Amino acid sequence: MVQVCATAKDFAAIKANGSVVTWGHADYGGDSSVFAPLLTEGVVQFCGTGVAFAAIKANGSVVTWGHADYGGDSAAVAPLLTDGVAKVCGTAFAFAATKESGSIVTWGYADDGGDSSGVAALLTEGVVQVC
Repeated sequence: MVQVCATAKDFAAIKANGSVVTWGHADYGGDSSVFAPLLTEGVVQFCGTGVAFAAIKANGSVVTWGHADYGGDSAAVAPLLTDGVAKVCGTAFAFAATKESGSIVTWGYADDGGDSSGVAALLTEGVVQVC
C-alpha cells in the first residue's frame, strides 16, 4: 500500500500500482464501483472529507466519489479538474485543490469551504499549497 485515507464512514487505499481499493459505507465513498474504471491505475494522491473522497491521477485530473452534496460530486467544477491539479485537501464536507498554475478550486458544502467565491480574486494565482 502507498497511502490509506479515511472518511467518517469508510476507507480507501492506493496500492503500489496506482489503483484504489475502497471499503465501508457504500453511500459515503466505501463503494467506488461506479468510478472503478478511473481508479484502476495512475492514482498518486487522495484525500477524504467526512463522507467523500477525491483522488489525483498522474495526469493531474481529479476523480471524486461519495456523498454528492459534500464533495463527492465535483460536476460543477469538473472542467477545472481535468488537468494540472497538484494537491487536494478536505474539510469535513468540502474539498480544495491546488492547481499547478497557482490557483485554487473548491467544491462541496458551501458553508464548509466548498464555496470560495467571496475570496476568489485572492485565489487565482500565487497559491503554493492548500491545507
